[in-house]
Order: sequence, then C-alpha cells, then structure tokens
Amino acid sequence: MTLQQLRYVVEIARQKSMNKAAAELFISQPSLSNAIKDLEKEIHISIFSRSNRGIVPTPEGEEFLGYARQMLEQYQLIEQRYIESDSFKKKFSVSTQHYTFAVEAFIALARSFGMDKYEFAIHETKTKDVIENVRLRKSEVGIIYKNEFNDKFISKILREADLEFCPLFECNIYVYMSQYHPLARKDRIRFEELQLYPCLSFEQGDSNSFYFAEEVLSTADYPRIIKADDRATFLNLMLGLNAYTLCSGIICQELNRQEYIAVPLDTAEIMNIGYIKQKKVPLSKVGNRYVEELKKYREKVL
Repeated sequence: MTLQQLRYVVEIARQKSMNKAAAELFISQPSLSNAIKDLEKEIHISIFSRSNRGIVPTPEGEEFLGYARQMLEQYQLIEQRYIESDSFKKKFSVSTQHYTFAVEAFIALARSFGMDKYEFAIHETKTKDVIENVRLRKSEVGIIYKNEFNDKFISKILREADLEFCPLFECNIYVYMSQYHPLARKDRIRFEELQLYPCLSFEQGDSNSFYFAEEVLSTADYPRIIKADDRATFLNLMLGLNAYTLCSGIICQELNRQEYIAVPLDTAEIMNIGYIKQKKVPLSKVGNRYVEELKKYREKVL
C-alpha cells in the first residue's frame, strides 16, 4: 500500500467517476483501475462498487476511506510544518448545522488567504451528516450544539465515532423572525405567545430524532410545524407566514439582510455551541485559523 494509492482512492470517491478521477490525477484510466485492483487485492476488500450514482464506496470502502483521509491529512500536516512551499495548495473542509456565523467565519477565512492557492469546502447539512463527515474525514471540523436535553446522546455518538466536542461559546435562546412579525417589538417573548404562528425546523431526514434537532425545545408541543432544508427557505417563510425558529441570537446582517431580528425567549435554556474534530488529531493550520474566526463570535453572543 502506498500514499499514492490512498490519494487515488480519495479522489475516486470525490469524483464518483474513474474517468474524472484519472483526469484530475493526470494518469490514464486503465492505470488508475489497475492501481485500485492491486490495492483491493492487497487489503482483501472491495473499496468501490458501481451504482446509478456512479462509482460509490462499499461499506468496507467507507471505513477504509476514513483511514485514508486521515493518513493524507497527517502527511499534509508534515508538509505544512517542514516544507512550507508557496505553491502548496491549502485544503480545508467544514460541515455545519445551519448557522450564518459559521458561513461568515468561512468567508473571513477564505478572504484571509487572498491570492494563495487553496481548495476549501463548506457543507451546511443535517446533524448526523455533520458528525459522519468528520468521522470519515470528509470534513476536518464540524459545527454543532449541545444542551442539557441532547448532551448525553450526542456525547455518546461522538465517543463511538472517536470524535471530541470543543466548546466555543454558550448563548441564550432567541426567537428568530421577520421584523414585521406581530411579536417583533416585544422585549421578551413567552413560549405560549408563539403558539399562533408556524414553527420552522430543519429537516433531519431519516435521522429525524429529537436529539438531532437543530432547534432547542424540540420536544415541546407545537401546533404548527414546517420543516425545510435550507436557511433561504426559512427566511422566505418568515416573511410570508409570520413563521419563526429558535436560535442562538447571533445575527449576521451582511448575509441575512435587515428584515430579520432575534428576540429573547423567556426560558432558562441555553445552547453550548462548539466544533467537533477527530480525537488526538491536531487541527491543521487552516483548521486552527477557522476556529479562531469562530471564537470571535463570543463577543457577539446577545
């Protein structure tokens, strides 16, 4: 097994195509196929299978890919520390629950690299996928929250995935809504006052457990619930239906415009927002820079 073969495997998984991966790696398709066959023969598993989505990893292949990505990241850390070439392309990926501040921090990170070469990725996605992406090394960092309700469950999931949760900041709970909402002028909103309006919740797919919910108070009784997949839809529903969601209260006006506000919810509940990473694996320089951008939001917690 060679480092080159590990690069081949990761690139095929990323491209979902042998031809595209070969083009990206600047080798012929037959040479790439033979290299993968030799590797599979050596480790006694099938790494990939064909499906209507192209070439996809088998269950054993997914596990192998997690280790392969980890090995390549470790090698990249060594290169960054001891070689430091200006031509070295910096790579970084983050997966996150739907937080505007995580996107804003990502923008600041990308801007800080100016004209340097880099390949960055950000995935706003479901809670389970955030955890899975970090477990499989598809993302170096994942942004999630914990509170008193989901702490034991999330901690167990992270422990089994050999991940750790690193706190960033604690924040109170806010009602996020359009500034034209009938309750928008209140200094504080009681939960009972929200019952007349639709509550917005991010869809969690097959893992639609209360413990995976991005919104606190997920087990409360909501007469009207609307599930959606992205923040842009949430914003439209807030304007069109006087809908609301519960959030950290961190407002990024440059990204969400001026039509939306956060009003404190009358509750003692708090959110502990943090990032998850592989245990005993240090963050890359880029990962550390992203975390430093996130820490700046400690001052913006309302």
